[in-house]
Amino acid sequence: MGPLAGVRVLDLTSVILGPFATHILATIGAEVIKVETPEGDNMRDVGPMKHQKMGHIFLHLNRGKKSIVLDLKSAEGKKAILALVKTVDVFISNIRLQALERLGLGYEDLRQIHPKLIYVSCSGFGQDGLNAQKPAYDDLIQAAVGLPWLMQEYGIEEPRYVPTTIGDRVTGLYSVNAVTAALYAREKTGQGQQVIVPMFEALTQFVLGDHMAGETYVPSIGKAGYQRLISPHRKPYATKDGYISTLIYNDKHWKSFFEAIEQPQRYQETIFCTHANRAANIDQVYSELAILMKAKTTQEWRTLFDQFDIPNQTVNSIHDLIHDEHLKSKDFIFEEQHPTEGLIRVMKDPVDWSATPTSQQLSPTPTLGQHTAEVLRSLGYLDDEIQAVLKAGKP
Repeated sequence: MGPLAGVRVLDLTSVILGPFATHILATIGAEVIKVETPEGDNMRDVGPMKHQKMGHIFLHLNRGKKSIVLDLKSAEGKKAILALVKTVDVFISNIRLQALERLGLGYEDLRQIHPKLIYVSCSGFGQDGLNAQKPAYDDLIQAAVGLPWLMQEYGIEEPRYVPTTIGDRVTGLYSVNAVTAALYAREKTGQGQQVIVPMFEALTQFVLGDHMAGETYVPSIGKAGYQRLISPHRKPYATKDGYISTLIYNDKHWKSFFEAIEQPQRYQETIFCTHANRAANIDQVYSELAILMKAKTTQEWRTLFDQFDIPNQTVNSIHDLIHDEHLKSKDFIFEEQHPTEGLIRVMKDPVDWSATPTSQQLSPTPTLGQHTAEVLRSLGYLDDEIQAVLKAGKP
């Protein structure tokens, strides 16, 4: 089920970026065959976990996939993966291109046996740039694109990383976009192609879209940084009994807010009366709003804001989010029985499709090499040949 039903993906990715991308592809209908080393994907070893090689992040990133173990440096492993390549639509990897080429798995190698193959490389940096050979991990790319600097500009004492793997996951989404666009192009032209998705450039576009600011112009007409986003006063507001998130943003919101607190005349004040004035005085706007928000409890504000159609939200913990009433109403997080890990929480596809709905009943996250024999048998391997591959794949 799903818009990618019938698409077969050979997945040579590990850690978070690539597995996040291929999990989305599996969620929307693709058959994903994950090739692992004999040691397994590193994320298998990140706890908490109930059993070895089944870490919690791995469980979320690899649901809906098949796992096979191949030693790509062995003759048996090389033969098996080349046989697999001929059967798939997409080959996706975050192994360095040079390493793949040394293994005989570069794009030029594979297009010889499968001209219509979509070959997607998730790299750290664009391969035609100076840093093409440099290693890349989420922390490194966050630093390189200025996120820790922005956090310090925001008022934190020292540079800090954003506490989520934003670089990996943003680039994973770019990778999904690359796969689906390349598949569409192949439908029109009949041609496969190589697509390189660089993490540094992808997150640079993400960050500079907000923060190039005055540096957009040549010569510069001001410093970098979208001031509303990096204002140290942009944060949840303290109330009488907790915190609330609100974004009183446009003219309608501000007029309604001052009516709600029975101070309609304040909307005429210079710093509040237009969007341009508010943007130019954003620190003062946020500071004054913070003072006003202390006058009521969180629930009193939420009731009042809902009455006047002013955007607001609770400030959730991760525990709160898991039990969020909206998510419950959508069955977005649901419980599933895993064959080895017991009852676990999983998430459904966040996108709703009218004509090609996705199945929420994906296959359970696989144990290491769980499907090696099954996949090889589907390629015509005999039992003794399967045993030779399995033996070559033992650590």
